[in-house]
This record gives sequence, C-alpha cells and structure tokens, in this order.
Amino acid sequence: MSHKQPLVWIMAGESSGDLYGARIAQEVKKQRPDAVVRGMGGHRMRDAGVDLFIDSSELGVVGLIEVFAHIGTFIRIFFLCIRLAKKTRPDVVMVIDNPGFNIRLAKRLWKLGIPVVWFVSPQVWAWRKANIPRIARYCRKLIVIFPFETEVWAGSGLETHFDGHPLIEIVRERTDPALKRDPNHVLILPGSRAHETSQLLGPFLETVLILHKRRPELYFTISLQREQTYRDVVAGLDRFTRRHPEMKDVRIDVQMGDTPRAIQVCSAGLAASGTVTVECAIAGLPLVVAYRLNTITFLFALLIVRKLFRDAFTMVNIILNRKTFEEFLQHHVKPKNMADALERILPGGPRCAEVEHDMEELRRMLAPGSERATATAARRLLATIE
Repeated sequence: MSHKQPLVWIMAGESSGDLYGARIAQEVKKQRPDAVVRGMGGHRMRDAGVDLFIDSSELGVVGLIEVFAHIGTFIRIFFLCIRLAKKTRPDVVMVIDNPGFNIRLAKRLWKLGIPVVWFVSPQVWAWRKANIPRIARYCRKLIVIFPFETEVWAGSGLETHFDGHPLIEIVRERTDPALKRDPNHVLILPGSRAHETSQLLGPFLETVLILHKRRPELYFTISLQREQTYRDVVAGLDRFTRRHPEMKDVRIDVQMGDTPRAIQVCSAGLAASGTVTVECAIAGLPLVVAYRLNTITFLFALLIVRKLFRDAFTMVNIILNRKTFEEFLQHHVKPKNMADALERILPGGPRCAEVEHDMEELRRMLAPGSERATATAARRLLATIE
C-alpha cells in the first residue's frame, strides 16, 4: 500500500449509487484513515464525509429524450471531472453504475493512467454487449452485486468479483424488530426521478382510488427520497384531488426520507422499477412494479433490449427468472390491472405466500459475503493503489 496520503474518488450519479458510495466511503476511511475521499454524489455521500465537487442529487435521468434535455449539464460535468483529474491526479477512481456517463469517464481516466474500479455492473447482459470489451479495457476491476454477473464477464479478461449485495447488510442494519406490518397499510413508491413521478403518479393514484372503493379499510403512504420529487408529488396529489374530489376520503400520507421504516410497516406496495424493488424484496415487502418512459425513448429502447422487455424488466424477476413481482410496462400501466395485482399480494391474497417464498429465495441467493459487501469493496478499491 502506498505510504502517501491517498486521494480516492467515488462517482455516483443516482440515488442508489449515492447510498452505496456513502457506505464505501465510510469503509475507506476506516481502513485508511488518512485517505482523502472526493467525488460526485448526493446527500448521503456528503453526510459520510465525501468532499463533493459535483452534487448529483437531481441528475438522475433515464431515457433518450430525458438525457438530451440535460445534455449541456452532463457535458459541463464531464469536462470538469477531466480537468480536476488532470490537476489532482486521484490514486484510484470508483465509478458506480451510470454507464452512459461512466464509460466515457473511464476511457479518459484510462488515457491519463488513473486506475478505475467499477462498482455495480451495467446491464450489459440485456443491452449493449459491445460495452463489455470497452469496460474491460478501461477498468482495473469490476465489483458486481448479482451472482450471475460473474459469468457474463468471465471471458472479458477483467478482474471481476461478487462479494454479496450491499442491500443485504443495509436492510439488516435498518431493520427494527419492534416494527410490525399493518395488513391494511400500502406503500406507494413512484420513483426518485422527476420524469418517473410525472409518468407514474397519476396511474398510481387512480389505482389507490380503485383499491379504496374495494377495500375502504386500506390506507396509503407515498414515500420519497428527494426534496424536489417530494414537492412535485405534493403538487401532483393536490391537482389530482381537485379533479377527483372522492380522493379526499382516502387516507393517504406523503412523506420524505423515511422509506426504510415504511418498507417495514406496510404489507404490500406499488413501486416504480428500480433498486428499491430489490430492497423491498430483501426486506420482505411484496410489490407490484410499473414503469413508463417517454414514447420515443421507449420505442428506441425496444429496439435495443426487446428480449428484456419480453421476459421481465424488474430486477427481482430477472434474478429469480420468474414473475415474482407482477410488472406493468408502458401501455400496460393500467390502474385496474395494478389494483387487481395488489389485491393478490395483500395479506391473505392468493399470491401472498408464493411471493414471500420467492423473496426468501432471493435473499439466500444474494447473501454469500453480503455481511461485509461494502467493506470488501473498499478493500478492493484501496488495494488498487498498490
């Protein structure tokens, strides 16, 4: 290990990456207290002591149209990163997921002779397999969080490790044994990005109305992680209620920043596809999952990842290779169908036991090594400096 004070960058562009990056940063400081950790991330990484030169809290976008709308911002951030890398010469850079940005960044860092460790494999097994040799060339190591991904990278020549899924240890640490599930409490997770909530909030609220008419004893919590999406959802709920006065009879709460507790006290949920679906499965909360994109983005994506959309798009279903969480994509996002699916997984519903069994299987699959997943990632990161 180098004896000089190491400079470590951690680059996270989305909410889940911010969560993982914060924990890895804390482990880096435990293992190498003299390390300086800088990077791109959100409030969790900042709270973990990372010196952020870019705040990525509101940068998480998905889709062709959505990215084009922010292209100027991404270009400015990219060249800022390159200028800082040339000036400060970090000893190692960890990039987390976010392939559209990070592949380009890794290439430039590789040209500068700065080692890159990639955490969370891009879904190259579903799309853009041409990225495999590029990432293998530009990166020193890849740390994957799903066991089947080591096989995907086996022939690439890239040093690849599966050290468990960080959400296993995160969920375990968050779990409060005093909390009990309320069979009438339903969680709504409309996403962490503005375009997700704009596409899904309306259909989700219509689903809530249908469920309220069928099961008036149900009550609902909408949980969000970002201030801007919280404001957007509060405003959207107000507009929806003005159009649907019967919504005033529904017991519904909008909260920010307490999703882990909501996951433990609710009995079922309706969620936008994303990392949170894996978190809920690990925590034992059955879900119905939905996703909608801008129409042009969806048609473009369909050309690239047709197989993924035909088989499954929810990570839980992909890992287990079966439809554990019922999922609805694009024009299939229909309130009545989602309400029917939710009733099937509520306590006593016909699919409740099946989904609980599958979630337990998922936990077993992801468990090996997971009790030290982020500590091991930090160790692999620091070892790269040798």
